Amino acid sequence: VYRGSVKDFPGFDANQDAEALYNAMKGFGSDKEAILDLITSRSNKQRVEICQAYKSLYGKDLIADLKYELTGKFERLIVSLMRPPPYGDAKEIKDAISGVGTDEKCLIEILASRTNKEIHDLVAAYKDAYGRDLEADIVGDTSGHFKKMLVVLLQGAREEDDVVSEDLVQQDAKDLLEAGELKWGTDEAQFIYILGRRSRQHLRLVFDEYLKIAGKPIERSIRGELSGDFEKLMLAVVKCIRSTAEYFAERLYKAMKGLGTRDNTLIRIMVSRSEIDMLDIREVFRTKYEKSLYNMIKEDTSGEYKKALLKLCGGDDDAAGEFFPEAAQVAYRMWELSAVKVELRGTVQPAGDFNDDGDAQVLRKAMKGLGTDEGAIIEVVTKRSNAQRQQILKAYKAHYGRDLMADLKSELSGSLAKLILGLMLTPAQYDAKQLRKAVEGAGTDESVLIEIMATRNNQEIRAINEAYQEAYQKSLEDDLSSDTSGHFKRILVSLALGNRDEGPENPTQAHEDAKKLADVSSNDSSDSLETRFLSILCTRSYPHLRRVFQEFIKMTNHDVEHAIKKRMSGDVRDAFVAIVRSVKNKPAFFADKLYKSMKGAGTDERTLTRIMISRSEIDLFNIRGEFIDLFDKSLHHMIEKDTSGDYRKALLVLCGGED
Repeated sequence: VYRGSVKDFPGFDANQDAEALYNAMKGFGSDKEAILDLITSRSNKQRVEICQAYKSLYGKDLIADLKYELTGKFERLIVSLMRPPPYGDAKEIKDAISGVGTDEKCLIEILASRTNKEIHDLVAAYKDAYGRDLEADIVGDTSGHFKKMLVVLLQGAREEDDVVSEDLVQQDAKDLLEAGELKWGTDEAQFIYILGRRSRQHLRLVFDEYLKIAGKPIERSIRGELSGDFEKLMLAVVKCIRSTAEYFAERLYKAMKGLGTRDNTLIRIMVSRSEIDMLDIREVFRTKYEKSLYNMIKEDTSGEYKKALLKLCGGDDDAAGEFFPEAAQVAYRMWELSAVKVELRGTVQPAGDFNDDGDAQVLRKAMKGLGTDEGAIIEVVTKRSNAQRQQILKAYKAHYGRDLMADLKSELSGSLAKLILGLMLTPAQYDAKQLRKAVEGAGTDESVLIEIMATRNNQEIRAINEAYQEAYQKSLEDDLSSDTSGHFKRILVSLALGNRDEGPENPTQAHEDAKKLADVSSNDSSDSLETRFLSILCTRSYPHLRRVFQEFIKMTNHDVEHAIKKRMSGDVRDAFVAIVRSVKNKPAFFADKLYKSMKGAGTDERTLTRIMISRSEIDLFNIRGEFIDLFDKSLHHMIEKDTSGDYRKALLVLCGGED
């Protein structure tokens, strides 16, 4: 099935189009609208014919005339569309290695994403256009393992056999593990050989097998074992093996997010993918970034340049509100990966040489007399497990007849005080306090209620109920019921029971559950959409729900999260999405929340503090891994950049290291 956004123009006449372009450029000024309308609605093959017809009719070079008449980004875009794809790639690579410095990102993007045939055509086009050998030019402009991998990719010799040997899959996964994680140093040659030569189908299975035996995705190991441009190249190869559309969706998003636009990247991708997989890229973009590629281009560009890009994009998926096969395949792959058992690890471990009485004395000394030694307090509190902190509380009381919490409260202030005092509470007491704050006073903080109630297991929920009753002499269920309403209240009350099933998946039941979630035809008010989602999402076990979500994708070609967003709104939608994301990948859910708490102007310190405290002994190490996978920067780096003083010091100790 053709997945490009630009197709052959019906009733095409090269001479007629050449004449139209000549008229649009003759005289004073040029009709840019006519030029962009014509060129963006013809296929590349038709544009090449127009160039030939233009030369025959007028004895002039069409590309030279377009360069003369147009300017800036619009000129670069239109001229790029006139080149055959191999010559377009050749020009991009020539520009990337010419002059001072090298555009490594351009080299990586092109050579990591092209098929064998596209690579062969590129090498021939480069020779034809510049009279030079592409491999020799790249070897002369790059170095080290980065150069070696580029040379391997330039051969266009990736295996294309769809028949996969299970034994070889297991051997390659084992070899990659032994070349990196299990080796002192790294055997880069093994990574180059396997990732540069094996077929796409084979490598996808190798990546799945690697996740099973290493307990982490191959991308995370590459980040830990390799560095610099070589690391970026290998990550791009892995991403393209998994999904070329997803790779380009990410490249487009990064080209436009934040201040400024990387126009060269934007133009190169929109031109090169417009007749290959632009529809797939659009679909993945819409699913992954929750806005359409069309709208992001519209917001980030202007003038004729914007109009031409939007024509190449081919449509607005926000307006269509649809979900498509490529995005479903990406979602399904993520479900399969999430089902692999990965060991959860906190960043705070019990201190090996723990002495509760000694720690109590250090804390007392830090707070006695004039001034406070915040550094000593941070050193003790952040480097002890919660169970050890509870012992310190008792030792402090026994030794000094004083309440440590009260002393800390009087000596510390601001964000540091909230962090240290939160660490001194038991996890259940801390969650109970956060929930109480969310419901007391004017207004309700629904986001806190959702975050805690949607992510805690049965044991944690029951402990929170007990702590809440003890601290506030009221039941959590009563406070949730009185402070919320409708389906949202019912969701929270159901979760507050802590009665989620804990058994394995039931394939037959999972199929029936998926059918219930997919059914939009029911008119029975007692069996509303929200009621059906509640009865399944709030009660079934996590392994079972993963199976339900896989069945849902098979059945509808939709991801369940997308379906929730399309069919629901407000707090109900947010609660169900949080449950789904928690089932999918809880560390990724918290990584996303942490990122949002620090991105942009200002910091949401309440969210940052709450997650760093509550996950420090559960899965903060895993959250760190997901953070760098999702946002290409470490949690440690973002905390360091976004916070300050003793609060930052304490957070960085809890973070547990730089990735």
